[in-house]
Amino acid sequence: MILNTDSYKYSHYAQYPPETSAISAYVESRPGGRHDQVLFFGLQMFLKEYLTRRITLADIDEADELVTAHGLPFNREGWELLLSRHNGGLPLLIEALPEGMIVPPGTPLVQIRNTDPDFFWLPTFMETALLRAVWYPSTVATISYNVKQIIAAALEKSCDDYADVLPFRLHDFGARGATSLEQAGLGGVAHLVNFMGTDTVSAIVFARKYYHEQMAGFSIPAAEHSTMTSWGEERESEAYSNMVDTFGGKGKMVAVVSDSYDLYHAVSQIWGKELRSKVENMGGTLVVRPDSGDPTVVPLDTIDMLGEIFGYSTNAKGYRVLNPAVRVIQGDGVTPDSIGIILDRMLARGWSAENIAFGMGAGLLQKVNRDTLRFAMKANARLDFQGNWTGVNKDPKTDPGKASKRYRQAVVLEDGKPVAVPLKDLGDRENLMQPVWENGTLLKDWTFTQIRERAAKGAAG
Repeated sequence: MILNTDSYKYSHYAQYPPETSAISAYVESRPGGRHDQVLFFGLQMFLKEYLTRRITLADIDEADELVTAHGLPFNREGWELLLSRHNGGLPLLIEALPEGMIVPPGTPLVQIRNTDPDFFWLPTFMETALLRAVWYPSTVATISYNVKQIIAAALEKSCDDYADVLPFRLHDFGARGATSLEQAGLGGVAHLVNFMGTDTVSAIVFARKYYHEQMAGFSIPAAEHSTMTSWGEERESEAYSNMVDTFGGKGKMVAVVSDSYDLYHAVSQIWGKELRSKVENMGGTLVVRPDSGDPTVVPLDTIDMLGEIFGYSTNAKGYRVLNPAVRVIQGDGVTPDSIGIILDRMLARGWSAENIAFGMGAGLLQKVNRDTLRFAMKANARLDFQGNWTGVNKDPKTDPGKASKRYRQAVVLEDGKPVAVPLKDLGDRENLMQPVWENGTLLKDWTFTQIRERAAKGAAG
């Protein structure tokens, strides 16, 4: 943890007022970001993976050499005191909202302070690691949650019974586009707070490792272009037939990418004529994957063709539902915006939203940054040796939107909505922000089931 920070942090221990005995800081998503709600998730992974590691003398020696060579002062006395007095553990109190809770921007999500007055410099030293641990999984979870609302609205309008359908409508295709295995796991498990479909294996590993969830997500056998084009264009039908023969069966699903050469030919001639009876008789579902072209046009054309070939029924809400033997998944060019366009056009053509699922990659795990939801961590109070907390904050006249909160914070429910209030004004109201970590001990250990249930309740969760 000594090296898990920004360079300028190493000189900050000597910059605070001499009468300082504690610093409090908080993490929030400031108003003005992409979404008007934030799904808080991911802190527990950081606490378990990083804060459980104690500082050693070898860590201090390594950091001393590196930081000094880097041109900065190194607080060796402070770190050696931490080693001798706290056995290398971090004397910190971290409070947080329950993970999975959905709150408006501007609501404190995490708050940190030191518990030993000699380590007043430690809370803000943690900013780099702590903020990064919160903003990324919370941003992915929030994007996934908002896509869920888009899909749920379309399903509610066009599907008779969508409770079992919705959890598998957005599939995570983002592992290969992530910058690392850890990012894929962090973002992938954040998506699984809202859905149950994923091809990001590290996501289910992280759910098992950090949240006690034995199996957080599911997938099905699926083709890729290499396994189809290896047969050659002249044997495209054999490649498809092999997929159905090998993985098809009663109650089973198999996805086949069908645009290696000519999607419209593949659907109308191969699936629609040569292999039609095989698909209809396998007792499961063929999921056709168009993977090129205009993502707001091609999947709808595919659904139209499959409807003409395999037939459809009309549900109680008046929308057409494809023969259960066939469905479509769109995994190229998928973004929250394109999903909304596709679903609007489907419903306008009279197709139920249950006919299609989406695979989302970069738009889910990679096309985000700290400013997507305007995440920041700021100091909000200073404790002196007389035990008095003084509120501190920034309020730049050149950018009022970056003003931060004064005083240690609490979060309460007002009219069923989470609201930030200074802790000194809490009174007898319940503070939703609770201690989750203190002096090396994990105080809350949320399960993935609890987090999913909380997120499913929405903003009042």
